[in-house]
Amino acid sequence: MTKEEAQIKHHELCELVRGHDYAYYVQARPAVSDQEYDRLYRSLKDIESEFPELVTPDSPTQKVGGKPLEGFETVSHAVPMMSLDNTYSQEELVAFLNRVKKLVPEQDLDWTVEPKVDGVAVTLRYENGKLLLGATRGDGATGDDVTANLRTVRSIPYQLCEGQAAIPPVLEVRGEVFMTRSGFNRLNQRRVEEGDEPFANPRNATAGSLKMLDSTVVAKRPLDIVIYGLGEVAGQDGNFPKNQSELLDYLKALGLPTPPKTWVCRDSASLSVVLQELDNLRHSLDFETDGAVIKVNDIAMRERLGATAKAPRWAIAYKFAAEQAETKLKRIFIQVGRTGALTPVADLEPVLVSGSTVSRATLHNADEIVRKDIREGDTVIIEKAGEIIPAVVRVLTDKRPKHSTAYVFPTTCPECGSKAVKMESSGVIGAVWRCPNMDCPAQVRGRIEHWCSRKAMDIEGGGAVLVKQLVEQLAARGLVLDVAELYRLSKSEVASLERMGDKSAQNFIDGLEASKSRDLWRVLFGLGILHVGAGVAKTLSRHFANMNDLIHCGVEQLVALDDVGEVIARSLVDWFSDARNQDLLRRLEKAGVNMESSLYRASENGEDSHSLVGTTWVLTGTLPSLTRQEASEKIESLGGKVTSSVSKKTDYVLAGESAGSKLEKAQKLGINILDEAGFLKLMGADGAGKESKMPRDELDLFNGEG
Repeated sequence: MTKEEAQIKHHELCELVRGHDYAYYVQARPAVSDQEYDRLYRSLKDIESEFPELVTPDSPTQKVGGKPLEGFETVSHAVPMMSLDNTYSQEELVAFLNRVKKLVPEQDLDWTVEPKVDGVAVTLRYENGKLLLGATRGDGATGDDVTANLRTVRSIPYQLCEGQAAIPPVLEVRGEVFMTRSGFNRLNQRRVEEGDEPFANPRNATAGSLKMLDSTVVAKRPLDIVIYGLGEVAGQDGNFPKNQSELLDYLKALGLPTPPKTWVCRDSASLSVVLQELDNLRHSLDFETDGAVIKVNDIAMRERLGATAKAPRWAIAYKFAAEQAETKLKRIFIQVGRTGALTPVADLEPVLVSGSTVSRATLHNADEIVRKDIREGDTVIIEKAGEIIPAVVRVLTDKRPKHSTAYVFPTTCPECGSKAVKMESSGVIGAVWRCPNMDCPAQVRGRIEHWCSRKAMDIEGGGAVLVKQLVEQLAARGLVLDVAELYRLSKSEVASLERMGDKSAQNFIDGLEASKSRDLWRVLFGLGILHVGAGVAKTLSRHFANMNDLIHCGVEQLVALDDVGEVIARSLVDWFSDARNQDLLRRLEKAGVNMESSLYRASENGEDSHSLVGTTWVLTGTLPSLTRQEASEKIESLGGKVTSSVSKKTDYVLAGESAGSKLEKAQKLGINILDEAGFLKLMGADGAGKESKMPRDELDLFNGEG
């Protein structure tokens, strides 16, 4: 390659890598896979190795890819936050070990191995044991002050544990914020139920969460952290840890969460065994790990080894190759949700990926299709993004059919033909196209299915097959297509539907009748108001006695409530202001659907007159006769709150058969533990859900013995 050719290629690669850095670090929407990025980055380094005069201070090889975010204060890192060089092959790993050994030939080195958590790098600064600052890595020299958001991460202590280990006056620790797999699944499920687009993977969701300006919203995200290293340390004594293994034990003694499993190895052979062990183990971990971080164990030795402009010479990231598969994208079709969102879906030739057969993959939105130039008939590479959601990684353009044409996203709804629109929120046009027609059959079906769902009005038999037939029948009769019409149906009308016997019809009618007595929060959630999930519905029901009080509430009053931000408040006000929705509520009330809140009555009574008001509960294991949902409803109807994780703030744990780590943690913390019999006794009237007037101190006597 001539110097002129190298200059041209260098410029092209710099622009490409900078663009991918921006997508990854700033937008939190990676445009290519890690392997593709690394291939481009290495090509750039190879050119710079051959032509050193092309290296400039702003070359992507000389800096970390982030930049300050708008809306956050910028802070300087006392010790730079460097990224790691990485490799995908054992041969390159051995070459790295040999390079380090040549730098200190007289030393016998050992190495620590830790899971590489796929999250967002941050630094936490403690002064005299108290959390003073939390910041992102940014460009390595400066980052964003996200202290308020990091304070919402429950596993980050505000005060380090004293007495277990000496705390220096200044202790800056480095770690990775991540989202647990289980929490990510729950978050996406909730977003889908609320009509929002699901997140593509846990890392994107984590990065997006830390960028939010409203920390009350961040507090609702299932964020966690793992601490693995140091930044600035001032005033430490002679007993400060000398190696990585001791350091992790020290950090753990201070109350900081450290990697769940680590290894110490002496050579490449033992490293190879450990990497295979971690590769097998990683699928059972509750966080995404895309590889291992290998470090020189001796901390003093790291000072001798030093660093390049971007990465330390004493550490490397070994990346596991993501499991991918090649398949054919047969067609792109559009799904219409109950909120009118038009979601493109790839219909694939079935292929096995990460242990399951994949025949469909989400394409997220129209912008994503354009960005990746995805076309019908393409041969594509797919993987489970974060090993959870099937996603199209890239198109194999060399296998593209000759007469292929770019996919044109429909400008009309495929169900009803209405012109699609993009909605504006807080002055920003969203990426999702929506059908504005409330009578669109797909939206009607979606709203009725949601109303009947177990988490909403819990109407037996109200699944997709029945609902589709009901909607067609209602339309044929010229009736209004909404959930209120369900309560005008007769048993004979339901029984006349295809594959609907007399008993099934009666069960559905009985289910409709039973749903009339559901609590207000279920009605609110069942209405499918944009952004109003079950949690928000319960919050509203704790603050408003009935639907009428809520209807007449303004944005400012709603925003003042916990868990209700401006977007949710405006969505509620807009929904209740619509004449059509007002008519729907009138017809539901006329049909006998309850519009009163038992949660409000519980909170209004106060703790003195109600034993569960203000208490926090965690449910674990399988109960003999109650479902978790039934137990949760009993607790909430009496003023208690049900959460998913055990902490010092937990008052009671209701434990059934096969209760696991939550029960163990509750026992260690000395939290009150009840079995079902003790729980029902606490509820009063043999668990009928009536008020218990038992004094608070007497409640503490129940410890699971029944």
